[in-house]
Amino acid sequence: MTTVTSYLSLSTLSHSSQTKRTLSSTRFPFPNSDSSRSRFNFSSNSVQAFRPSNPLSKFVIRCSSSVTDIPTVSETKLNFLKAYKRPIPSIYNTVLQELIVQQHLMRYKKSYRYDPVFALGFVTVYDQLMEGYPSDEDRNAIFQAYIKSLNEDPDQYRVDAQKLEEWARVQNSTSLVDFSSKEGEVEGILKDIAQRAGGKGEFSYSRFFAIGLFRLLELANAMEPAILEKLCAALNINKRSVDRDLDVYRNLLSKLVQAKELLREYVDREKKKREERSEPQKANEAITKCLGEQFSGL
Repeated sequence: MTTVTSYLSLSTLSHSSQTKRTLSSTRFPFPNSDSSRSRFNFSSNSVQAFRPSNPLSKFVIRCSSSVTDIPTVSETKLNFLKAYKRPIPSIYNTVLQELIVQQHLMRYKKSYRYDPVFALGFVTVYDQLMEGYPSDEDRNAIFQAYIKSLNEDPDQYRVDAQKLEEWARVQNSTSLVDFSSKEGEVEGILKDIAQRAGGKGEFSYSRFFAIGLFRLLELANAMEPAILEKLCAALNINKRSVDRDLDVYRNLLSKLVQAKELLREYVDREKKKREERSEPQKANEAITKCLGEQFSGL
């Protein structure tokens, strides 16, 4: 994929019609993790898997970070479950569990540093994933538990995402790319990212960052492929990586749409079955009541 225009709009994708699949066959493009099979060693500067000297031993994953007392993936997942104890429907929980593994590995890399574009990307993914969740209160509580399990501030994520969205809505294709020549809070954030990504500080590119960039383009109505290329160049970001990750995100959302459609059909079908089963029972109750009234008058 080489053009931005081939991506599905974040605001309209959830309403598209897709080919039906079974829920059990729906898989999502995020790394799987089995915490019972892996232990984590944080002495290296990158995430990598290697075989221990004992060929019968399990794989060991190395993950680096500047944070002391780094938790394991299983500890992060356990923190999430402790913070939010109510059951989550599997269609949502499956993706949430895979996301939290992926974000844990991002969070505790040595080069990781929080930035608002990353936050915007995650908030965009989360809101798309949880769209249609039965309870708004639970959806917000899950968000809080998720971010806190990673030892970060969920309110900061929301505030920064909203700040960037409001800024992007009043931009155009020219002003969005020319942030380096302007003054302002968001412009300062983008300048800092460009400096760090250019090698003057710690910067860790991620899929959430790519989605945050795309969200800025979408809100600014600047979807031309050339604008994405210019924005990536201004931020010192590899455009090929952005294209690849946005394509993965598009596929994820497409599968979510399919799964949610199947779930909705299943719920409607079960509701109809319950109503059909209850109709004879209601008829019998009405007949019994009528006969009872007649016999009581004798």
